[in-house]
Amino acid sequence: MRLVIARCSVDYDGRLTAHLPEAVRLVMVKADGCVAIHADGGAYKPLNWMNAPNVVVEDEDHWTVTNPKGERLTIHLHEVLSDTAHDLGVDPGLQKDGVEAHLQELLAADPTVILEDLTLVRREFPTDIGPVDLLCRDADGVAVAVEVKRRGEIDGVEQLVRYLERMDRDPDLRGVRGVFVAQVVKPQAKVLAEARGIVCVEVDYDVLRGAREADLTLF
Repeated sequence: MRLVIARCSVDYDGRLTAHLPEAVRLVMVKADGCVAIHADGGAYKPLNWMNAPNVVVEDEDHWTVTNPKGERLTIHLHEVLSDTAHDLGVDPGLQKDGVEAHLQELLAADPTVILEDLTLVRREFPTDIGPVDLLCRDADGVAVAVEVKRRGEIDGVEQLVRYLERMDRDPDLRGVRGVFVAQVVKPQAKVLAEARGIVCVEVDYDVLRGAREADLTLF
C-alpha cells in the first residue's frame, strides 16, 4: 500500500463532475489498484475514490486515475509532504462473530428464508477482493449474491456493491442480483441498497435458530 500525504486538489469526471479545492489530504493507493483520498476527519469514508481496476499515470505535478468505464480522477499535487509504501501481505479477512457466522449457516441451510425461489450454490464464494457469504440461483437460474450481517449498515451495502461489480465480470454470473440480509437494516443502508438495486431482507436469528433446532430433534 502506498500512502501519500500532500497538499492537493482533485477533480473527478465521470457520472458527474466534482472538485476538491486545495488542502492537505491522504492519498491511498492499494495493491489492487483502488485509489482513495481522505481528509483528517469524516470517519472511515474517503472524500473521493476509484475502485479497482484502474490505470494510474503519474506526472510531475499530477496523477491521472482512469477506470474501464472512462471515469477519471485527476489529483493535482501542489506539495508532497510524505510518500511511503508498505507491503501489508495477505490479509486473512474479517472473522465473523458467533451470531453472524451462525446466521450465515442457518440461511445456507434454507435460503428460501431469504427469498422463496433461492437455491444455494455455495457458501463463501470467492472473488478477487474477498468472499461473498452466499452464492445462490433463483428459479430462472440468475445468480444471486447474498451478504449476511448481524447489523445492516452502509458499509455492508458498499461491500456487497464491490462484490457485485467483480462478479458481474464473470460470464457465468453476469446479471448477478444482490441481497443484503441482516437482523436489522438501518434506514440509511436501505436507501443506499435501493439506489444500487439491492434487495434488503431482515431475519429473526432466534426464530431461525429455534426452527433449525426443532428440525434436528424431530423423529
